[in-house]
Amino acid sequence: MKATVSEECIGCGLCESTCDAVFSIGDEGVAVAIEEDIPEEFEDAAKEAEEGCPVGAITVE
Repeated sequence: MKATVSEECIGCGLCESTCDAVFSIGDEGVAVAIEEDIPEEFEDAAKEAEEGCPVGAITVE
């Protein structure tokens, strides 16, 4: 699985607080996702972050 964050991100930090192994707030104040495949043990948390994103900026597939 891979995670991506679109331009719609508002930098609220919910994804990072839900799954900081995959998401972080970058230098520009918006979320970024790790570039590698999501480690299996973090897949559920990454999906939870996707579902919780208030602007739908996260895709996990």
